[in-house]
Amino acid sequence: MSFLSHGVTVVTGAGSGIGRALAQQLAAAGSALAIADIDEAALAETTQLLGKKAALVTATILDVADEAGVSAFAEDVGRRHGRVTLLINNAGVAMEGTFEEISLDDFHWLMNINFWGVVYGVKFFLPMLKREQRAHIVNISSVFGLIAPPGQPAYSASKFAVRGFTECLRHELAGTPVQVSCVHPGGIKTAIARRARVGAGVKRTGLEQKAARFEKLFRTSPEVAAARILRGVERREPRILIGSDAYKIDILQRLRPASYWKTLARMAKD
Repeated sequence: MSFLSHGVTVVTGAGSGIGRALAQQLAAAGSALAIADIDEAALAETTQLLGKKAALVTATILDVADEAGVSAFAEDVGRRHGRVTLLINNAGVAMEGTFEEISLDDFHWLMNINFWGVVYGVKFFLPMLKREQRAHIVNISSVFGLIAPPGQPAYSASKFAVRGFTECLRHELAGTPVQVSCVHPGGIKTAIARRARVGAGVKRTGLEQKAARFEKLFRTSPEVAAARILRGVERREPRILIGSDAYKIDILQRLRPASYWKTLARMAKD
């Protein structure tokens, strides 16, 4: 029997994109689900798309940056589902602006969601996960957790932080029933670029055109990304790259750790 077919999965950021695709594929596999998102309407739409499944599906409006909220969410999942076998910390946001253009409040806002949201999720669900014969934690980083392009100081900092935290966690949990995976998606066809918060000092002229150009680089669908993540979970892969662009970037930064951006910037102009 598949690991995914008889467990209880927690998915944050399930209202759209990869999170929604994960919820749909997990439900189809037979997993019970505890899904969460800060967007009430989007979460309700995901719940409706899941339809009536044999396994229990619960939905919670959640801001992952709220420590007390995530703690209460974990307690509620424990009461309603009784157990958790797979935790997917997927919720995340983006931001437009160089370091000089964004405010410290902007930086705090993004780190609280992208990094602390992951930390809170692991902290409050880990006790339940450790009670299982087999369990898994999946933390979503990014290719920007492998490279750091200009204009993405907060986002890259958060995704590098997720990567470092996840790798350390994997080493600490070695020998326990809990497997740990860090996911590095390349360009995924989601609305994250268009929904990005604009830094306090960023000029708004041309932002929509810039987002549209950026989205042309998004080649992998959320459904393909979700399937790749779940395949990696089944195989207990510690590191999951998504998309050919992610593999190319991974190789390039290994070969040219100090000068990869010169190559990537040149390729982007071609």
